[in-house]
Amino acid sequence: MYKKKKIIAIIPARGGSKRLVNKNIKKLDGKPLIQWTINSALSSKLIDKVYISTDSKKIKVISNKSGLNVFFMRPSSLARDNSPTWKTVIHVLNKFKKMGEEFDYIVLLEPTSPLRGKKDIDRSIKKIIDYPEAETLISLGKISLEHPLISKKISIDGYVESYFKKIKKIHQSQQLDKAYFPYGVIYISRVNAFYKKKTFYTNKTIPYYLKRWQNYEIDDLIDFKIVEYVMKIMRKKNG
Repeated sequence: MYKKKKIIAIIPARGGSKRLVNKNIKKLDGKPLIQWTINSALSSKLIDKVYISTDSKKIKVISNKSGLNVFFMRPSSLARDNSPTWKTVIHVLNKFKKMGEEFDYIVLLEPTSPLRGKKDIDRSIKKIIDYPEAETLISLGKISLEHPLISKKISIDGYVESYFKKIKKIHQSQQLDKAYFPYGVIYISRVNAFYKKKTFYTNKTIPYYLKRWQNYEIDDLIDFKIVEYVMKIMRKKNG
């Protein structure tokens, strides 16, 4: 709790994964991938409740061993490849609401973005609650090499052309303005705003800036190996 605001962290973790089978339970630097996010959530001094939303019995076992009781499972209708995350969040909130437990803020932590600093979660919580006009907060990493203004596409005739046609020509990276990608390290929303808008993106969304080493999401085996390598580097750096 922070400034009398009750906070729930939701970790969405499906059992299915096409590009990387059993991704959420695959060992990453010695621990199941999801364990890194569980540990981050449990280390927060401000989160009141941590809940794993999953359809997987194996993930449930890992969660229970960590002291997180998964006492209701995610329905299969919310565990498909195209199932929107907002429905999963609403499902969890409604379940707790029926049990008489309500919250002021949601913190969504995606297990596929495990590169969190020790203080990222609590700093994010303080930032949005200390910003009373804000409805949501998202974690952003600065885009450098893959800036949208230098993105390309292939024409019908098979030629390379600019993805955006009506832009000035870019000759040097210094000409590019700052652009950001929303990595799944942290998403936060007021509960009342989320029920109303069903998204973490509103016209009152504020940023939480990530460091360069955090700008990775695990989608396939290459991502997995990169994140594992980054973890090892950061562990050596921090002793």
